[in-house]
Formats: sequence, C-alpha cells, structure tokens
Amino acid sequence: RLPSPAPRPQSLAFDGETLWMGSLETCRLYAIDPVHWTVREEAEAPGKPYGITVMGDELRVLLSEGDDDTRIIRRFIPGHGFKKDGAIACPDDSGSQLGYDGDRLYVSQWYNKRVISLDADGNTGTIVTSPHGICGQVIVNGTFYLMGTDDEDNGDYFVTRIDAREGDEKIEDVGTVKFPARALAYDSAHNRFWTNHREAHEIVAFTID
Repeated sequence: RLPSPAPRPQSLAFDGETLWMGSLETCRLYAIDPVHWTVREEAEAPGKPYGITVMGDELRVLLSEGDDDTRIIRRFIPGHGFKKDGAIACPDDSGSQLGYDGDRLYVSQWYNKRVISLDADGNTGTIVTSPHGICGQVIVNGTFYLMGTDDEDNGDYFVTRIDAREGDEKIEDVGTVKFPARALAYDSAHNRFWTNHREAHEIVAFTID
C-alpha cells in the first residue's frame, strides 16, 4: 500500500514504465514512477477520470463531464495533454472502466455487469458478461481481469478472470479483495496488479498465485 499523490484515486493504467492514475478529487491525471514513487507528469482533465487504458503511445480516458455526468472517452497524449479529436461517446451514456487488447477498446458498465467492445468510431461489437458489478478492468494476454463486487458498500470485492477467446466465456474468481477497490492495472515485468483503495487515498499492489 502506497499513499496516492492525490486524494481519491479512481483510475489506473500501466504502460510498462509508468503507472497512470486519475483522481476524482482533483480531476487530474498523474504519471507515477513506480520505483521511486514520484510524479513525473500531471495534467488537468476535462472531467472526472473514471477509467484509463493504454493504447500504444497514447492513453484513452473515460471521463464524466458536466452536470449531466456525460460519459465520454477522450485521447490523451503524454507530454501533450488531452486532444479534441477522436472522442467517443460511451454506449448508453454509461461506463466507468476501460481496457485495450491491442485491437479493440473495451468499456465496462458496472451495474449492467458487462464489457462492450468498441471500434475506432465508437460502434459496439461483442459483449462479455461478468458475474459481478465491474469497478476495474485490464486485459492480460487476451484475457479479461475484472475487479467486481455484488455489494459495493459492505461486500467482498473479487478479481475475476474471463477468457472469451474461444466463443464460450470461461469465468473464474481468482482472488478476493477485502476493501472497496477501484480500477485494475497490470505490470507484466513484476507479474503484479495495481488497484486503488480510493477512500483511504492509497494505491495497492498485489499478486495472484
């Protein structure tokens, strides 16, 4: 457990060297050096950053914008900030977490318990269903890992692995988290996951045996 550089860390993504975090309190993104635990870069977001994923040299950030809580996915280029082009409206104006498998973008809907694929224009494709409400998502070697819960206030949180590559979904809860977690990122070099204990203002690393 490490102290978050900003209160209420909500979203996470790892690009191989940098852990990216989005804070609901400050509405900013932070590039964290995971070795020295220092902030390399920070940027103001045009809304509340609920989800982040890495797409090549860029990020995609799922934002809640305006008083109507409009859910929009926007491009972010490290060192340059958010870009106006390439924005995608979330399907059903709903979604909180993002994933990318090297080909398609995926947005998760917590209460609908599903992950929806999107093409570059925001058109929906395949849908993956989850046994729990989804509050974190990362794709590792083509397999979905989801952070989820059946009771966000008083229940356990689960790390669920879903392999949908053969058509039929193979679903397994592979870990339990004893705090209300938000987001999920993966560091392949150290075979560890990252999540947030948002209301404790902490970022937590863990492994799955």
